[in-house]
Amino acid sequence: MGAAERIHGAADARRLARRRLPWMVFDYIDGAAGQETGARRNRAAIDAATLRPRVLRDVSRRSLAADVFGRPAARPFGIAPMGMCNLAGPGADLMLARLAARHAVPLGVSTVASTPMERLIEVAEGHAWFQLYFSGDGTGTFKLVERARAAGYDTLVLTVDVPEVGRRPRELRHGFTMPFRIGPRQFLDFALHPRWSLASLAAGRPQMANFQMDGFDFDRTESRARADWDTLARLRDAWSGSLVVKGVLDPDDAVRIRDAGADAIQVSSHGARQLDSAPSPFAMLPEIRAAVGPGFPLFFDSGLRSGEDVLKALSAGADFCFFGRILQFAIAAAGEAGLVRLWDVLSDELSIAMAQTGLVDLADRHDP
Repeated sequence: MGAAERIHGAADARRLARRRLPWMVFDYIDGAAGQETGARRNRAAIDAATLRPRVLRDVSRRSLAADVFGRPAARPFGIAPMGMCNLAGPGADLMLARLAARHAVPLGVSTVASTPMERLIEVAEGHAWFQLYFSGDGTGTFKLVERARAAGYDTLVLTVDVPEVGRRPRELRHGFTMPFRIGPRQFLDFALHPRWSLASLAAGRPQMANFQMDGFDFDRTESRARADWDTLARLRDAWSGSLVVKGVLDPDDAVRIRDAGADAIQVSSHGARQLDSAPSPFAMLPEIRAAVGPGFPLFFDSGLRSGEDVLKALSAGADFCFFGRILQFAIAAAGEAGLVRLWDVLSDELSIAMAQTGLVDLADRHDP
């Protein structure tokens, strides 16, 4: 049995990835802020939510289709923006882009992606959104906005929950930096994981591809604390396409963002990687839905591990969801075959949960 066939859920992908990735890389992908109580708090909230089974409804024909910004998507979930995905395996960014094209779902292209934004939107066949960090005085940030426009992006995702990069002890203990600084400890780590190391060596060291342009040097630890409401207004004026604001956990902030002209809000704790004491995004989702009203587009990420989790988030008020690190684990576990396998598992889990709860169409999820 191949590695991909051993993936029956997200936990299997994580378990296999943990064996194959260097400790430094695994803990960079898997780790969270502080003592990681925030991650556990959010996961506990999702686990505590229930779905009510309904019986004697004809659910023989079910659709997983969704609509996002007026475009049809084959699934109600997409791919969250994740930095340096090629650490999971050479070519991971392009694997994710091909998956997005195949299912017509959004691929979040991170500011710190390993592959240039132009290449990713091409491979994703247009199904790509560019995720933006505001850094320093914003000069480089708005250069990236212009570059995204020129590349053909029509959706921009402004991430607002990283005024400073959160302290993640697991990656700090390994001396994780980007770009890599190889010392004796890192050398030993790589030597003990030869499959990953040899493949990565053959492919070349992952780079922050979107910063390989004149006049722009990227520092991952550079302060992003100068972003404010005027920044959002400037970005709204500069961007004629759809604007999503990601990393919102406060209902009052959500209302103000809506009123400032954003087209959607993404409820997220950055995968619990920023503030250990932050509330559970899943717990805040219904409150933010109530605050912004029923018609305003609301997206969700953080802590999702299954298709049932997606149905829980949709039932709690989200219009669309995004998976993150578990997709990287699937790639680390079994390459593109592992990614496709996990995506199919997530789809099957959602479809079965819909059948159990009497749904044939996700638009009917709030019906009695």
